[in-house]
Amino acid sequence: MTIKQTLSMEMMKQDFPILKRLINNKEIIYLDSAASSQKPQIVIDTIKNFYENTNANIHRGVYKLSEEATIAYEEAHKKVADLINANPNEIIFTSGTTASINLLAYSLGKELKQGDEIVLTELEHHSNLVPWQQLAKEKKLKLSFIKVKEDLTLDLEHAKQLINSNTKIVASTHVSNAIGTLIPVKELAKLAHEVKAYYIVDGAQSVPHMKVDVKDLDVDFLAFSGHKMLGPTGIGALYGKRELLEKISPFMYGGDMISEVTWEDSTWNELPMKFEAGTPNIAGGIGFGVAAEYLKAADPEKIHAHTKDLAEYARDRLNSIQGVTVYGPTNSENRSNIVSFNIEGIHAHDVASILDKEGVCVRGGHHCAMPLMTKLNLQGTVRASFYLYNSYDDIENLVLAVEKAKQVFNK
Repeated sequence: MTIKQTLSMEMMKQDFPILKRLINNKEIIYLDSAASSQKPQIVIDTIKNFYENTNANIHRGVYKLSEEATIAYEEAHKKVADLINANPNEIIFTSGTTASINLLAYSLGKELKQGDEIVLTELEHHSNLVPWQQLAKEKKLKLSFIKVKEDLTLDLEHAKQLINSNTKIVASTHVSNAIGTLIPVKELAKLAHEVKAYYIVDGAQSVPHMKVDVKDLDVDFLAFSGHKMLGPTGIGALYGKRELLEKISPFMYGGDMISEVTWEDSTWNELPMKFEAGTPNIAGGIGFGVAAEYLKAADPEKIHAHTKDLAEYARDRLNSIQGVTVYGPTNSENRSNIVSFNIEGIHAHDVASILDKEGVCVRGGHHCAMPLMTKLNLQGTVRASFYLYNSYDDIENLVLAVEKAKQVFNK
């Protein structure tokens, strides 16, 4: 199977075998891609083909299987790099966004001293909050949070007040996974660089859904996950500017990341192997590369336009239902493909459970953003997130399921 050069959104759904499955005799309406996306047949076939025809360890064998596996794995780095306009040696394969950010917290943390400051935002997923929080506690650093305004956008004026000469790291999400707020990352990058701080972006919700050009954004590091962008689980990437990756120390030590080892000392391999110790997730990495290639062929700008249109339509339809409250920035330019809502008097988990019986897959809860939910005085929300395989019919099914939930609870 080869990747189509022109992908029709109407035909896209046919590429995803799981969406043909029936549950409770109902077609699956999958609206939880912010948690994990479904996989196209070509990604599934690529992983299967690796284990059936190419399975061998990489970089360590001169026999044919090892050579083929090595080429495929290294080629995957190029495909992922191409998607975000990076160089292949600037792409470190990790197990995902969480691992990438923890890598940075460990490696960059070695440079920090008591009194240094880290600036985050109030919109962060726990994966881009807890590592910095714990580092700050360990090294007695100051941790500050850029506020969210009443319209649920980021307060850039507050960011200008917080980011100062003591700031060493600024880290933010690109898109809030909980309420869909788009972050002005270029502006934050400029503020960080003016005080010579590192700027780190959690791109878990942006790289799968829109054009992300790391050179244009001028971010220092970008973390993202394969399973949210049509790839397998257990694989992701950390992008870093080459000069920074060469400067900072590795997170893990062992095989493949070394250049030379003596009894007394070791030297490190070239990028990206410097940060890829041990036998990696080879099959996952190769599948990740094919997923990136698929997204590139589909055109990230078209994907963004499609999913944004779906989200705006869903917001309008849900807002028309009595007792439903939809959350997110008031200005559509600041919103993404994520729609969070609640039904008055019904817990988000109960709503998600009723929707499941109607074949509609959504997420209910705090979405790993508990501090944000506390700030908004919410226990949680129901989250519908849209992707390239979704349609307007999926939204109509969502609306019918929400009406059914109201009936079940007499709301």
